[in-house]
Amino acid sequence: MPTTGSRSGPAPPLPPPPRAVLWDLDGTLIDSRDQHWRSWRDTLAADGITVTEAQFAATFGQRNDAILTAWLGRAASHELIARIGDEKERRFRVLVEREGAVLLPGVVEWVTRLGDAGWLQAIASSAPRRNVEVEHAALGLEGRFIALVSAEDVHAGKPDPEVFLVAAARLGVPVGRCIVVEDAAPGIEAARRAGMRSIGVGPGAGTAADVAVASLEDLAPEAFERLVGTS
Repeated sequence: MPTTGSRSGPAPPLPPPPRAVLWDLDGTLIDSRDQHWRSWRDTLAADGITVTEAQFAATFGQRNDAILTAWLGRAASHELIARIGDEKERRFRVLVEREGAVLLPGVVEWVTRLGDAGWLQAIASSAPRRNVEVEHAALGLEGRFIALVSAEDVHAGKPDPEVFLVAAARLGVPVGRCIVVEDAAPGIEAARRAGMRSIGVGPGAGTAADVAVASLEDLAPEAFERLVGTS
């Protein structure tokens, strides 16, 4: 006698775990070098302090407390460092709001392509939160970045991995499914310490990245897919 009731078929396959791209901001998404340089130069000049462009270039991408300690010496007070750093960032935001942001080649295409393909995206920067918010608005890519992580969200700057670990946690993506895009060697090292694959853009990223290109425009169409496939 046949049995009654329905026979269930095989269970549907589980969806793949989410994957994410964690973007550095200055020098990776936006060419803000000149605006940062002018902000530092003019802020320090107002205090009678001279800094060369070579000194600036050697510290670009680091946290302000580390930059100013290197320039002013360890005897500089916390109050002085905070005052100069805050004024420099105020000047920088004014420049961005007045002049806009210069997006680096390939940024719009890759951020759009990845978002359309279902990748979650976040900005993970060592910059102050207000800077990140102003620059994010200037990008004109609203809705593409689910999380913004800034200096206030972490205790240590790159090469400490905390900024990327926080970004991954906010997106709910395992570290092995995250890819970092960076233009500086400390950021590439932070990605390595976080257990994440990395793409280095430009000469400042060094040679330690899993993939190194002069520009995002040089990335192979399957670059991100290949990297997450090796995680």
